[in-house]
Amino acid sequence: MVELRHLKTLSALRDAGSLVEAAERVHLTQSALSHQIKDLEDRLDCSLFIRKTRPICFTSAGQRLLALADEVLPMIRNAERDVARLAGGEAGRLNICIECHSCFDWLMPTIDHFRQRWPEVEMDLSTGFSFLPLPALARGDLDLVITSDPEPRTGIAYIPLFSYESQLALSKQHRLVAKPFIEPADLVDETLITYPIDHSRLDVFTRFLEPADVEPASRTAELTVMMVQLIASGRGVSALPNWALHEYIEKDYVAARSLGEKGLWCTLYAAIREDQQNAEYMVDFLATASEITSSQLKGIRPA
Repeated sequence: MVELRHLKTLSALRDAGSLVEAAERVHLTQSALSHQIKDLEDRLDCSLFIRKTRPICFTSAGQRLLALADEVLPMIRNAERDVARLAGGEAGRLNICIECHSCFDWLMPTIDHFRQRWPEVEMDLSTGFSFLPLPALARGDLDLVITSDPEPRTGIAYIPLFSYESQLALSKQHRLVAKPFIEPADLVDETLITYPIDHSRLDVFTRFLEPADVEPASRTAELTVMMVQLIASGRGVSALPNWALHEYIEKDYVAARSLGEKGLWCTLYAAIREDQQNAEYMVDFLATASEITSSQLKGIRPA
């Protein structure tokens, strides 16, 4: 009576918190997802969650099925992984490079989960702040690059991981807190704090400031927590991913505003060589990254 697709749908609904986002995660229309849940409720003759609540509040019956999903879905994934390993005899290397400082927040848990499942795959992690990682990927020195700045290269595939909003973080006492959103001209006299990356690789410059011919003063900081401390003390502002800011906003350390009326939305990609695209351990690493980011990061959207 209860099918695997039902468990996946309920799990996505819990993690996403809304029907719209859950439908995106399981690749259904909102109408199809609602119909699937209603069909299951009719079969079981009970409600699984309380309508029109946010976040979604599950009934006792819904919570019992979620407990089942938490038990069964990982078992199925593990079995599929073991079968793939036995069928392909996969062992290999996964040298990862990141171009995003704040990516450590979700990448490290992803690597920890992956190591447990693929202990035979040799792994290494580096940052691409002092060299150009995409040419290194094309040469074979790296195997995967996390980037928000894809550039066309022969033999390289870009797998979208998720989309996020780049928001302006500012002190709670800052004059711009009074504005509903930030315009480029608002930053003319500000100091913009960035990671130590060339401006040509930062969306806040290429997609927000430069088209408006605005060039504020800038300074760098290597760690997100350092940037937040500078922002909170009124020494500058910074464009950071909404999911990286979530913790600091909840703790009331800083405030955040959208860049532009519609917000500055960006997409994070995994760049890999096309000849590794179907390697089982590579497919599973990307699936693990999707699981971790969907469950842990606030404010992201499926790419």
